[in-house]
Amino acid sequence: MQSVSGLAAAAVHGNDFELSNLGLGYGGKLALRGVSGQFAAGSMTAIVGPNGGGKSTLLKGLLGQLAPMQGSLRCRYPRAALGYLAQACEVERDFPISVEDFVSMGLWAQTGALGAVSDAQRAQISMALATVGLQGWQPRWIAELSGGQFQRMRFARLWVQNPPVILLDEPFTGVDEPSIDVLLQLLQQWHTRGRTVLAVLHDREMVEAFFPQALALAGTQLAWGASADVLPSLAARAGARRRA
Repeated sequence: MQSVSGLAAAAVHGNDFELSNLGLGYGGKLALRGVSGQFAAGSMTAIVGPNGGGKSTLLKGLLGQLAPMQGSLRCRYPRAALGYLAQACEVERDFPISVEDFVSMGLWAQTGALGAVSDAQRAQISMALATVGLQGWQPRWIAELSGGQFQRMRFARLWVQNPPVILLDEPFTGVDEPSIDVLLQLLQQWHTRGRTVLAVLHDREMVEAFFPQALALAGTQLAWGASADVLPSLAARAGARRRA
């Protein structure tokens, strides 16, 4: 079996996800329908649209947490190979765990849930924390971190996991500007190195500046393509809704 890094190296071309008339939902009721298109390997895409439009639902489908109710969804990787950052509000911050132990969970594919972390892996954790500006924070409890520091730590866990595909659900909500700058720089580095990045975002200026592709959802697919084309169509729809 290929390692995750080996899989990433093999996926120079092609699509990481292919969606055809995809419908997803909960309890037998559709929350999102009619999504068709491809997330190309190495692409960087913002998923945008109004609250309740199905953005987080789509991520859950891509992760295999929701089975298609309509259409089809194909992923080129085993779901365990995908990197995922849920909304920060979904993470228990009072759990008594150190920063180092939290980041080390990104190594579970190598160590197993109860496996010991080697010296080389501890060096990886140190490098990951230094990359996000948290060098020396290994022994601190995660409850001591500010919102921005907490999110930096979560990105450090993705760094050691080293997944070929990274899915982010509102990664910058409640995060200070200096931390956002650091994390956006890291996303750009991952993208430059061939990682596929999909992020649920609400900041139009951020999408325009950093995300070449965008997918607009509002219970169904509104537009999918270059951000410069998708964002105006989303704004026009919002304006029409206000005038109605």
